[in-house]
Amino acid sequence: MANAKPVSNPLATTEALKLSDGSPPTDASLYRQTLGSLQYLSLTRPDVSFAINKLSQFMHSPSTLHWSAVKRLIRYLVGTIDYGIMLRTNSPQTLHAFADADWACDPNDRTSTSAYVLFLGTNPISSSSKK
Repeated sequence: MANAKPVSNPLATTEALKLSDGSPPTDASLYRQTLGSLQYLSLTRPDVSFAINKLSQFMHSPSTLHWSAVKRLIRYLVGTIDYGIMLRTNSPQTLHAFADADWACDPNDRTSTSAYVLFLGTNPISSSSKK
């Protein structure tokens, strides 16, 4: 995947991922190993946190469509390899928080996904995306 063609966003925006999408099952062990590795990356790459959270919801029975979404995420990472958290020392010491939720938009179980980012000045110090 090192020579993969980069994409501009981590998940396709045209179609929502579902538990049973009709595509054939894929190797669940490889799917779990790959996502487990990507979860470590989300500590320093909050831009992929939502995508990893979403793809982790299908670990018990991933399909070919879910595996394609994981490969798309890797293609996004190939194109954004220089991204990361930049910490600046001359930033003002003010605390800011931003949060968002999608209010029961998951078509499988109607639960919400929420996320937050906490900044100290311009430095992100904490972030999370959870279902």
